[in-house]
Amino acid sequence: MKKENKDCEWTGKNPLMVKYHDEEWGVPLHDDRKLFEFIILDAFQAGLSWNTIINKRENFKKAFNNFDAKKISRYDEKKYESLMNDAGIIRNRLKIRATITNAKAFLEVQKEFGSFDKYIWQFTGGKTIVNKWKTLKEIPAKTKESDAMSKDLLKRGFKFVGSTICYAFMQAAGMVNDHLVQCRRYKEVQRGRN
Repeated sequence: MKKENKDCEWTGKNPLMVKYHDEEWGVPLHDDRKLFEFIILDAFQAGLSWNTIINKRENFKKAFNNFDAKKISRYDEKKYESLMNDAGIIRNRLKIRATITNAKAFLEVQKEFGSFDKYIWQFTGGKTIVNKWKTLKEIPAKTKESDAMSKDLLKRGFKFVGSTICYAFMQAAGMVNDHLVQCRRYKEVQRGRN
């Protein structure tokens, strides 16, 4: 099926990437479990392509108890070793350890702010930053908002949350609208259409 519109070209031909672009990427997200999922997946993406992550997303979901932060925060060495032997996910020791650490830090943030949503959206003043990019080259790898988010998350004990990873998270969670202006999703996400 050929697309007639001019969507963001980063999706390529992978149906999972197209579906992700069309249904999730850039949609303002306020569900703590989904926000945690994106933090985890973006951390695993460090040094890799999103295509690699999206192809393993269902495996990550199974391996990490549907991204349940409470369960992940209680993972022991036996569970850690089973994750290291799971060929369905990215078997990186530091990233798996970071996921467990991040689950604990995530729960602390929830406790302090009432929700992770309330905490994380403060970095954009509670609203989506609407950009007007015409080409992929214009989109920055990080911004002052992602710098501030990264600094604060690191201070709270999170791992694999550098500014570039934070900016990718902000794009995914709809904290910024980085759909290209000619993409049909650019206006749809502003109108709150999933």
